[in-house]
Amino acid sequence: MKILVCISNVPDTTSKINFTGDNKSFDKNGVQFVINPWDEYALTRAIELKEAKGGTVTVLNVGEADAEPNIRKALAIGADDAIRVNADPKDAFFVAQQIAAIAKQNNYDMILMGKESIDYNGSQVHNMVGEMLGIPSIVPASKLDLIDDSTARLEREIEGGKEVVEVKLPFVASAQQPMSEPRIPNMRGIMTARTKPLQVVEPVAGETKADYVSFSKPEKKGGVKMIDAENAGELITLLRNEAKVL
Repeated sequence: MKILVCISNVPDTTSKINFTGDNKSFDKNGVQFVINPWDEYALTRAIELKEAKGGTVTVLNVGEADAEPNIRKALAIGADDAIRVNADPKDAFFVAQQIAAIAKQNNYDMILMGKESIDYNGSQVHNMVGEMLGIPSIVPASKLDLIDDSTARLEREIEGGKEVVEVKLPFVASAQQPMSEPRIPNMRGIMTARTKPLQVVEPVAGETKADYVSFSKPEKKGGVKMIDAENAGELITLLRNEAKVL
């Protein structure tokens, strides 16, 4: 079984976020990058399936050279090899085109990724990849098991309950909790990751569907007003006239 896991290189949630002078692009200076946390659920489940059923796990990233440390981390966690498409991940459609092109070349049985990336939160790529390849797309999945060599059972959370889906391979699925428990690479994994194959390929001709006009930070929170516990009238007035929640 051949499993492809797509990972994004995203800013750590503890990083201080800034934008360029014209507010049209993200400023990477001083920012620590990590594997997209949602993608780690997909990666860990893929490795668990490989350990139980055999096969290989390939990690794919559409990104520039600065993503390679986190690609190596994915290899240290347990992936067998990696591919980096040497391109700026401009938008979801462009990224999906690159993933679909790699998938067509290698005939994977399963394509997994996180339900969204924590930087843009678009939640679009998985469905686009499924459509481009003409295969089912199950999103987002909280559980994934193999029934046999040709069929998988996935569980999705839906309004008011859960939905269980059986699907023939190949398919695309996006992962969310509690599909797996993300792993921390051990020393042996870190050492072996250095020699695992990491292939860098140029992107296929693609197009973008979206341009970012501008970015802005949330407005700073205002000061806190302390109201005496016995002065309920003033509190009601402030909630009505200033906060406008009454």
